[in-house]
Amino acid sequence: MEELKNRGKKRETRHSDTWDPFQLNPIGAEKESKRTCFQVAQYLVAAFVGIAVLTSAVIAKGALLVLSTLSSPTSMRTPKERQFYMLMLVFCLVFPNFLVFLKSLWRCAFRSFVQPNMRIMGFICLIECTVSLGTSVLVLVVMPQFDVLTNLFISGGVCIVSAILQIVFRLQREKWKIIFPVCSLILTVAGYCLLGIDYYVRVTSFVDTQSEDCYIYIGIGIFSSLLISFCWWENTMQATNRMQETLSDLDGYRDFVFVISSILRIIVIGGVYVLYHWFIEKSIYWDDFKLGKDDWELLQIGLVLLFLQAFCSAACHWFGVVACKIHAVRMSFALPVCCTGPTVLLLGLVLFLTQAERLDGAHHGNITEFCESLRYLSEKNSTPVVLLELTKSICRTSLNSYYLQWPFLMLALEGVCMWSGFVTCTYYVWKIKVQRIERTSQLFVRRLYESAFIDLSLLLNTKMKVPRARNQESQDDMQKCVIYLCATMWHETYDEMLKILTSMFRLDRYRGDPNQKHNDCFDFECHIYVDDAFMTDEETNQRLVNSYVNDLTQVVIEVYRVFTNKEPDDVSIIETPYGGRLMFVMPEGNMLYFHLKDKSLIRNKKRWSQIMYLYYLLGWKGYVVKNPQKITRHNNPCRASLISMDGESYLLPQYSNDDKRKSISDDHTYILALDGDTDFQPKAVILLVDRLRMYYNVGAACGRIHPTGMGPMVWYQKFEYAVGHWLQKTAEHVFGSVLCSPGCFSLFRGSALMDDNVLKRYTTTASQASEYVQYDQGEDRWLCTLLLQQGWRVEYNAASDAYTNSPQEFKEFYNQRKRWGPSTLANTLDLLHSGGETVKRNMSVSRLYILYQMFTVGSSILGPASVTLMIAGAFQFVFGLDGEISIIVASVPPVFYIILCFITKTNTQITIAAIMSILYAFLMTASFFSIIGDMVIQGTFITPTGLFLISMSVMYLVTALLHPEEFGMIIYGLMYFICIPSGYLLLTIYSLVNMNDVSWGTRETNKGGAEVKKMNNVLCKRDCQLCCWDMKIEVSQETENLMIQKITGQTTQQALLNPITTGETTQQADAKLEPQAKVDTTKQEAVFEKGDKKPETDKPERKSSSNQDYMSDMSDDDDDSRIDELEKMLEEPPASDWVEPVKDVFLKKLTYANMKRNLQEQIRYSLRNKDDDDVCEDLVQMLTDTLNRELIGVGPETVLSKSQLESLQSALEQQARHTLKTNHMEKLLKRVRRAIDKTLTAPKVQKLDEAEDDFWNKLIDRYLEPITQTKEHKERISKELKSLRNKAVFLYFIINVLWVVATFFLQAIGSDIISIKIPKYYPNGTLSEDSLKVEPLSLMFLLSFAVLLLIQFLAMLYHRIYTLIHVVSYRSTEKDYKPKEEGDDDEVGMTLENLNARGLTITSDDL
Repeated sequence: MEELKNRGKKRETRHSDTWDPFQLNPIGAEKESKRTCFQVAQYLVAAFVGIAVLTSAVIAKGALLVLSTLSSPTSMRTPKERQFYMLMLVFCLVFPNFLVFLKSLWRCAFRSFVQPNMRIMGFICLIECTVSLGTSVLVLVVMPQFDVLTNLFISGGVCIVSAILQIVFRLQREKWKIIFPVCSLILTVAGYCLLGIDYYVRVTSFVDTQSEDCYIYIGIGIFSSLLISFCWWENTMQATNRMQETLSDLDGYRDFVFVISSILRIIVIGGVYVLYHWFIEKSIYWDDFKLGKDDWELLQIGLVLLFLQAFCSAACHWFGVVACKIHAVRMSFALPVCCTGPTVLLLGLVLFLTQAERLDGAHHGNITEFCESLRYLSEKNSTPVVLLELTKSICRTSLNSYYLQWPFLMLALEGVCMWSGFVTCTYYVWKIKVQRIERTSQLFVRRLYESAFIDLSLLLNTKMKVPRARNQESQDDMQKCVIYLCATMWHETYDEMLKILTSMFRLDRYRGDPNQKHNDCFDFECHIYVDDAFMTDEETNQRLVNSYVNDLTQVVIEVYRVFTNKEPDDVSIIETPYGGRLMFVMPEGNMLYFHLKDKSLIRNKKRWSQIMYLYYLLGWKGYVVKNPQKITRHNNPCRASLISMDGESYLLPQYSNDDKRKSISDDHTYILALDGDTDFQPKAVILLVDRLRMYYNVGAACGRIHPTGMGPMVWYQKFEYAVGHWLQKTAEHVFGSVLCSPGCFSLFRGSALMDDNVLKRYTTTASQASEYVQYDQGEDRWLCTLLLQQGWRVEYNAASDAYTNSPQEFKEFYNQRKRWGPSTLANTLDLLHSGGETVKRNMSVSRLYILYQMFTVGSSILGPASVTLMIAGAFQFVFGLDGEISIIVASVPPVFYIILCFITKTNTQITIAAIMSILYAFLMTASFFSIIGDMVIQGTFITPTGLFLISMSVMYLVTALLHPEEFGMIIYGLMYFICIPSGYLLLTIYSLVNMNDVSWGTRETNKGGAEVKKMNNVLCKRDCQLCCWDMKIEVSQETENLMIQKITGQTTQQALLNPITTGETTQQADAKLEPQAKVDTTKQEAVFEKGDKKPETDKPERKSSSNQDYMSDMSDDDDDSRIDELEKMLEEPPASDWVEPVKDVFLKKLTYANMKRNLQEQIRYSLRNKDDDDVCEDLVQMLTDTLNRELIGVGPETVLSKSQLESLQSALEQQARHTLKTNHMEKLLKRVRRAIDKTLTAPKVQKLDEAEDDFWNKLIDRYLEPITQTKEHKERISKELKSLRNKAVFLYFIINVLWVVATFFLQAIGSDIISIKIPKYYPNGTLSEDSLKVEPLSLMFLLSFAVLLLIQFLAMLYHRIYTLIHVVSYRSTEKDYKPKEEGDDDEVGMTLENLNARGLTITSDDL
């Protein structure tokens, strides 16, 4: 209700100024706000991860302590049991090394291999062996000799070397923080001293017959802890910026080093175990490893403890990584890990105090009697083994002393010192700052974790992030980047243009002022490239913009009004060698460009538009940034790139990003490729930026594309897109790399596009038949293929949503897929052909992934045969036909359609396909019920077909549940199922047979042209729709009626000769949603009504667009004034015909109604700080009164003249000065004057820089000159395309026919001879006497397809987890739209500091 009232108030305010207060309000124009449900979910996820870290760490640490206690020589277990538990301890140490070995071996085997530096590898292996020696000695030798509490405390000493190195290299941000490592060192040494004193008291007090051998084990334990602490040496080295070159080289072959070091660590662990327990202690008896039936409890306890320790340590490491990635370092990582030791101690004491009563037979008097009675309980089977041994281990402490029990406090103090020592050593973890989805290599130094000390391992392995010098690049800090949004338009509708511009304005609002810092550290520009933007007016022979451009200009005005409640501020119209350019400054100061392409001057269509903006943004602008001294306007910035006001200079917005890009490399220059109808939120862009920012090898990233529209065809595509993204895209992302990043919403890295054999090869003009299919029919997939072949990775982000219009008609859908199908197959085959070379270059593409793609290609090729056999099964069940007959009947329609496609026209083919699709839909419905009926007849659903159907349904249902925001897509699954024959059989045939037709097929319309074919004397006209296919039937009689032509011509001439004298036509044109490019002569007269010279736009003769035409027109005039005018024109060429009509559209900004609204909003925006609210409203009121007073006799739709604007500006500035002086706010005068100036500034017609003009001319000459093909060339290409078509159809036909024929002969031979018998089970589990007979070919295909789906399903599960991590991390740093504070009182524009030092000069040109 409040929203309705607010909109009503705004409308009433507009209505008081104009009779046309109505405006569009596109969906999504409102400000984004943080949703409470997402915030709650974020905290819940963080809490869950923190609890998971704490729980898994406690279990892992507790299981290790229990195993060490059970394997202790002082335990009451038998030697056989102690030997088995010791072996479990060995496996606990081996398990993490085994995991790292497998992962590193996988990466070495299926990724690129770098020759290692043997010297560095030897050093690393020596360190790893030393650490493994210390770990195995401490865990396998020392810890079994100590009690459980000492074992819990002694592990804290492994941080001693890290503390020493922090002190030596002074790694603290503030000097006083050196006290933390100093305290850590002191506390650790004190803990070791207390350990020695405690055991001295035990020996002297005869606690549990403690022998003097314990001193040896104490010394060995301290030495082994020292060896273990060398494990994290690399953390300190990387933090000191030392060995940078060595460590960076190590990253190239780290996987190979891990393979070798893991093997060596396992060998060392096994060596220590064998050496000590076999040769020294002689406690290993190989016959005891043969466990019998009586050893079930032993086996159960040992394996459970091993599983808990191994699994929970790995889970703790993984959840720790997740906690850092979701920006919950303190709550979900540092706090749980630091609390692991105290939590284990607390739980142990609670269990000891509460469960000791369960020890039947124990004396519960004093502690000494209790401990003495435990030795008699080992023979009782009812005694819990673990509880008994832990209690017995606690009785080995000073608590069990007959003389002095106070020394137990030294043990407790030892634990406090050790715990405080490693907490103070890792103090930096609490202050660490991480980026979203931070790379694991940037979070942790080592990939390996130490399972025996999982809590200390996580903290000590966390990377120290110290401040870098200003001239050093740091991967720890978020890199600034610049994003170029590039949308290509081809005959979009008004509503589609509204979507893309609304999305761009949303991003402008999200980014805010480009001269202020943003949490996401990015700047952006918007570029829209309009293909086929011009037309030739037949009446005047002028080159004007067409109706699509008129729609676009009208849309940008409407969107600007919605977001700012005013007209566009700064509009520039620029003539270019490729047509024209419109330049806008968006509300927050970011730039928006419309590039209008004239197909007579430059190549049209999408790929050439992409080449156009890639060369302009990456090639030309990159060159300008790297060579500013070669560009005229950069040598003298005051001339073109600065606004001078009140003695201060500011960068113009259009040059701001170019100036910022000086400090941004090509690696952090991104291109966001868009279609002209894409709708997206800022979040979607930022999530894609995160992928490229975090991972250097990612060359492109795409989001989740949602088709929009209405009708059955859109329903089919919604489920098709959903399944494709849920399963196929995720599988490609997880197992290798995405093969196609769609051009409607994809982010590309600048350096990847500029790589060798990418952009340069992308400019190749198709000259052969296969190139027409691969290059021009699927340009997005081809570009991704080039990136993959050069070693770049393409990723998919499921949380980055974008919406685009999809074909709603059957014909448009088939024509679109006619392009996509052959181009997809051509690019995939190209990638498979170069698979060996691609595997060598691309670390994301493995041989297994190539094999996976070969399998998917084979499945798609066999798609028509599979559908045919599916239909044959439906015939067999529904109509009771034999297997052979049903296959023959099912094969007739595809063969019939193939023949029709060869002999009929395209429209006829689509018509027949539509009719056949309807018939097939009924048959697929019958097929669905036939499968159910077969299960009913068989009496069980446990059949290959039944299990496949049920598993498919369950899998899709679970997949939809894991995508809660898209769960509704499952409803369209039935539509997708019944359309399978149309999509996989008829469409495949249609696309293959028409492969020789390389036309675009969609959005082919002449709406923007000047000629509209009119049919006279129409006798009958009918429109009918059939399965989303529109049929237009029109019967007409065309005669040449001279009288009608004469009347029509006379009317046209009269319309040209008679000037428009009333405002009705103008008002009607303004009210239209899709206005035409007409010149309002009444408005022109109003602009110059006060004696100014009237321009020549109302003359019948238009200025020519070239000097040669102008000279020929003036050749017969010998007047001197004409000669002077000619000389002047040679110096400055006249504006093209299209410029003035476009300028007239934006001149409406200077009407009274618009100017009043613009002035109010400009003042409010300039004074948007909270402390300026009072003076802002006062100033708005006073300036509005002044505006009303000055323009009291001007109509609401009248455009002001130049003299009126000057007079009004003077009055407004005088009133503003007086009002601010009254309020003692003179410091705001500059901003107010700037706001007034913006309000009264008319659209500008500018010239292109000479250097940029030369760039465009050379680019067009080299790559983008319009293609003119000779008749012979067209005939040759047509023959080659038909030959290629015939080969592809023949190959497809043979493969599918072989599959169908093989199935046919298996049916003909009979299931009794060649079949696989499968046991038949009823739903209750009983086995039937009869068995199911399945053809081996069908079973093989069914199983292979099921395995493929299972692999994709598992990949989807993995991808969903990391998508959740990314979304949660984004929500924790999401922008919150708040009013500007007083501290943010920055001037609009970027002030240049110390202008004289930067060489600012004023020349005569500036004066």
